[in-house]
Amino acid sequence: MWRLERRPQPSAAWRYASPLLALTITVAVGALLFVALGKDPVAGLRVFFWEPIRDARAWSELMLKVTPLLLIGLGLAIGFRSNVWNIGAEGQFILGAVCASGTALALQGAGAPVWPLVLLAGAAGGFGWAAITALLRDRFNANEILVSLMLVYVAVQVLNYLVYGPWKDPMGFNFPQTQRFDAGALVPRLFDGLRVHIGLVFALVAAALVWAFLFRTRAGFAQQVGGLAPAAARYAGFSSRAALWTAIGVTGALAGLAGALEVAGPVGQLTPHVPVGYGFAAIIVAFVGRLHPVGIIGSAILMSMFYIGGELAQSRLGLPKSITGVFQGLLLFALLACDTLIQYRVRRGRG
Repeated sequence: MWRLERRPQPSAAWRYASPLLALTITVAVGALLFVALGKDPVAGLRVFFWEPIRDARAWSELMLKVTPLLLIGLGLAIGFRSNVWNIGAEGQFILGAVCASGTALALQGAGAPVWPLVLLAGAAGGFGWAAITALLRDRFNANEILVSLMLVYVAVQVLNYLVYGPWKDPMGFNFPQTQRFDAGALVPRLFDGLRVHIGLVFALVAAALVWAFLFRTRAGFAQQVGGLAPAAARYAGFSSRAALWTAIGVTGALAGLAGALEVAGPVGQLTPHVPVGYGFAAIIVAFVGRLHPVGIIGSAILMSMFYIGGELAQSRLGLPKSITGVFQGLLLFALLACDTLIQYRVRRGRG
């Protein structure tokens, strides 16, 4: 009989091997899923793991998905390391897109590059929306999980009100969307003929800054101590309020920046379809990446492959849109199961 035996101390090797085993399990179960659906498993896995990286154009589209997932995942990593559970990054992403769009529309016809202002407005919008959660937690000890999650639905209604109402393009054939933004409000592209834009550079710079903050500054050390040992943090004089506002504020600002890059990048206008779940998917990105900036880069690439693979599976294999969520869920549950091996080891013997 096989049984689980608790390790004397957590396994450092399994901490990094667990995501690789989880990915292997996800691929294996995904192949079985394709067989059950009557599809060729090789063709199914190909659209998920080869088509998104097969040429420069594919890499460009992949990096478009990586940018928001990386930005939001980095912010969430700071929060989760601080034991602050901001689950509403999707709402902060939406408000960032809304504020960025409002700025772009207000500056229509300016005749100058205004995209930096558009991005700043998006980051400010995300921060402001996240600040509601921080304020309620700080002043009234409200549960940040529930507050931030409920605010996602409020953000969706704000978005719908604007695109179906006052911001609706009168020349848009009654579609719920704003006017197209001027060229000066759109972020520059990195390469001619490809859609990947300067937001990717911002995301990579943010990864370097988050790494430096967490592992090379006293403030970053205080954030992590507050999450691991709140009593020790209080004894050392670290401010729990500062940790709370930093964790939620940085997440909100990065999520808002991601929303701004979405509307000022590939979309070029605000529509009800801007939110596609990046804020929720980034939670998986953060945990698969072990809450470490370098790991989050890799997991953001993997999650982006799932997004693009799901889109290709719809068009080429006739599978439903939900296949993307299935792969994301498989990866998360496989990771949770494999993480058991960090604290426990499998032994053969009597139960």
